[in-house]
Amino acid sequence: LQNVRIDPKSISFGMWKDIPVPFYMSVYFFEVLNPKQVLQGAKPMLNQRGPYVYREFRYKNNITFHDNDTVSFLEYRNLFFQPDLSNGTEDEYVVVPNILMMGAAVMMEKLPNFVKVLVSGALAGLKQEAFMNRTVGEIMWGYEDPLIDTLNMFVPGLIPFKGKFGLFAELNNSDSGLFTVNTGMKDISKVHVVDTWNGLKKVNYWRSNECNMINGTSGEMWPPFMSPTSLEFYSPDACRSLTLVYEQSGNFKGVPTYRFVAPKTLFANGTDYPPNEGFCPCLQSGIQNVSTCRLNAPMFLSHPHFYNADPALVEAVGGLHPNEDQHALFLDMHPMTGIPMNCSIKLQLNLYIKEVSGIIQTGKIKPVVLPLLWFAESGSIEGSVLNQFYTNLVLIPSLLEYLQYIILGLSVALIISAAILMAMSRETTTKKSPSHPTTKSKPCPASETTPLLHDADALSQDDAEA
Repeated sequence: LQNVRIDPKSISFGMWKDIPVPFYMSVYFFEVLNPKQVLQGAKPMLNQRGPYVYREFRYKNNITFHDNDTVSFLEYRNLFFQPDLSNGTEDEYVVVPNILMMGAAVMMEKLPNFVKVLVSGALAGLKQEAFMNRTVGEIMWGYEDPLIDTLNMFVPGLIPFKGKFGLFAELNNSDSGLFTVNTGMKDISKVHVVDTWNGLKKVNYWRSNECNMINGTSGEMWPPFMSPTSLEFYSPDACRSLTLVYEQSGNFKGVPTYRFVAPKTLFANGTDYPPNEGFCPCLQSGIQNVSTCRLNAPMFLSHPHFYNADPALVEAVGGLHPNEDQHALFLDMHPMTGIPMNCSIKLQLNLYIKEVSGIIQTGKIKPVVLPLLWFAESGSIEGSVLNQFYTNLVLIPSLLEYLQYIILGLSVALIISAAILMAMSRETTTKKSPSHPTTKSKPCPASETTPLLHDADALSQDDAEA
């Protein structure tokens, strides 16, 4: 138990501080094959591109221990492109929606019509269109776009940032917020459980206290002695706490594991799953509106290819093929220590686009939740770390357990042997004992107390006389 606490003296502290597990993020883009037809109201046809694979390094900084058995830290992520593992390069061009323009159009839908007409004129001057052809690197890490300043000029604060825009620009070389978690020094059942995130006990993105709660851990380790029920963690990327449920027991390279997966209710709407009502306004089940924590942009989270979602979402676009093997997320946990052995977290980013009156660039696009990309963050314990883990937490305990039975078996055998030897020793002693000399017995004198013997003697005398 001492080794799973967050303590500089524990064996697992180094693993917690600088995660030795090789993590990889694989990104798949959805290229729009018929952008001109979509502008005329046609169904979007998509083609999956990738994967574009990045080696992910995670490390903690600003580690501060507190008197109430908690520790605060900032965790950073660095991503490096891996061309040998990728199906393509970051220099490849992909046709995707003009995320800034189409997102801003939906955000401005309820503004006065004259404002939208002015914005549409400015967009035309900037030669902005509903779809753009940019490189993978630009979409991922950012590109300069004069549209940002233009939109903020007409609608101040609509896009509250400056500089480059990229879907993962804030992910690389940045932290995921200030986590304060329990160390488990006094109560091991609370180790890794989040106390606050950015100083908050709960967030304010959602419409119910239950949905705003920060539950579970920070998503790296969990308390030991896990039960085969469920696990929780807070995800800054999803802006909410996520609950996974137990699916089955198994093993990863000889180490016993519990597999936890996403329930079908994870992204269900409030109609299908009332506790999720606080995450609404919702559309169909299977997608989550994250606009409240993404600058009010009409962004939605889902499983890849709308796996476990309302079939209407899949049918609204072409080229999607949801299946469990490729698109379901999972965590394989070592239940005794609460350490993940193998995991793959998969999520999809989607943009809600539609025709917006007054903004001619939106054409006649029918309302649709359009997949932009999906990514899988995967990692597993291997190499020397796995060997050390297996030796210390599987092999040695197993040997000790077997040793108990061996000792018990030997003890029983020794007891039985001792009993046999004692019995044999007594038998030998009896055989070797000296016998007493025999003497001729004399008849016992008759007495009043032995009438039967007296009668027997008399009977013998009568027989002799006869």
